[in-house]
Amino acid sequence: MTLDRERLIELDRSVVWHAFTQMAEYEPLIIERADGCVLVDIDGREYIDGVSSLWCNIHGHRHPRLDEAVRRQLDRVAHVTSLGCSNPTTIELAARLVEIAPAGLNHVFFSDDGATAVEVALKMAFQYWRQCSRPRPEKTCYVALGDAYHGDTLGAVSVGGVERFHAMFEPLLFPSLRLPAPKAGPGACLATADESCREHLDRLEKVFAEHHHRIAAMIIEPLMQCAAGMVRHPPGYLRGVRELTRRYEILLIADEVAVGFGRTGKMFACEHENVAPDLMCLAKGITAGYLPLAATLTTDEVYSAFLGRYEESKTFFHGHTYGGNPLGAAVALANLDLFESEQTVAKIQPRIAQLADRLMGVERLEHVGSVRQCGLIAGVELMLDPAAGIPFPWEQRVGGRVCDAVRRHGVWLRPLGNVIVIMPPLCISADQLDRVVDAIEVGISESVHQICSRE
Repeated sequence: MTLDRERLIELDRSVVWHAFTQMAEYEPLIIERADGCVLVDIDGREYIDGVSSLWCNIHGHRHPRLDEAVRRQLDRVAHVTSLGCSNPTTIELAARLVEIAPAGLNHVFFSDDGATAVEVALKMAFQYWRQCSRPRPEKTCYVALGDAYHGDTLGAVSVGGVERFHAMFEPLLFPSLRLPAPKAGPGACLATADESCREHLDRLEKVFAEHHHRIAAMIIEPLMQCAAGMVRHPPGYLRGVRELTRRYEILLIADEVAVGFGRTGKMFACEHENVAPDLMCLAKGITAGYLPLAATLTTDEVYSAFLGRYEESKTFFHGHTYGGNPLGAAVALANLDLFESEQTVAKIQPRIAQLADRLMGVERLEHVGSVRQCGLIAGVELMLDPAAGIPFPWEQRVGGRVCDAVRRHGVWLRPLGNVIVIMPPLCISADQLDRVVDAIEVGISESVHQICSRE
């Protein structure tokens, strides 16, 4: 049965409950098909996918080699459980991930999305300290940063720090030690960035010195806290965190769910500062945005703590039905093949420079408070009075209204509050990227002028 347009819209409003969406105000946007960086809705209108279908699409939609990888795997087997069983495609993917990951991450635990990858890392760290060669069961606490976002399961929310997302669930959460997010600051000189880095690392060391005996792990989004509004860390901070966690015998969890797979201009954000964490969480771009799949990578040291005889119960009692699904693994392998054959990371460098150049113009707009960029990730923060640091009231939905205007100009974006997010597929062309920024400039001018004149 094929539903007509009006019935689709009706059902989308009344039956489908959309994530992070106020359903009382929802206006359906129904995407029927896509090609490359372009989405097409049920009315035939086209939009450049400016946020990679929530930060996961890498090589564009309907890439023939990715499509074919899924079809080939369907001719073999669609799903094999990872509970005491395996599949050649999944095994090959695990080996490939170990090859490209930071040194020492030699073991792969599969799950199905970013939040579950983080849950795995948190539980692994907790159990590790009970079973390692020198057990320290008192290490049960986690260190996290302000405005952190690590997913929406309860463990991930416990180490998250986005007030608007997480405050409702506070009674359900375990406590964490939280420090302010370090911010590089727009236009900050090197000396200022260095000073900020030292200040935040000094603050972190004080926490470690006092509480290291009870801290199991610190979790961090390397370089850029995306859901916080594209908060960029000062250079050297990640490297300093790695050194401190080693010194105080605290595990480091790198949440690369959003920043991994080329987004920052390298395959993994940790590579920018030559950091190898104890656990690394991957999702989103792992399958180039095709299918749900996630992975938590860890070291020989962590892995070995879970090895023993059956009666010792050192097993990691955690798992997901679709963890390591062969269809997801097949397209993930094809994704990695494309990174190699198409030299994706090298090819995006001109687009990164182009975006940086265009953002200088955006930053000069009247109500733009700051612009933050890392690779092909950027955030444009809108403010009522940038000079005085006065934000627009959250209730005015300024970011959403600007994105509504941008959409009328043929670009699909989704904001974070009053921060306009730019995170296109890595295959975006120079012309398409210009059109994205053009639409943002026009959308800001149209919407903010209208808002300020009326309110």
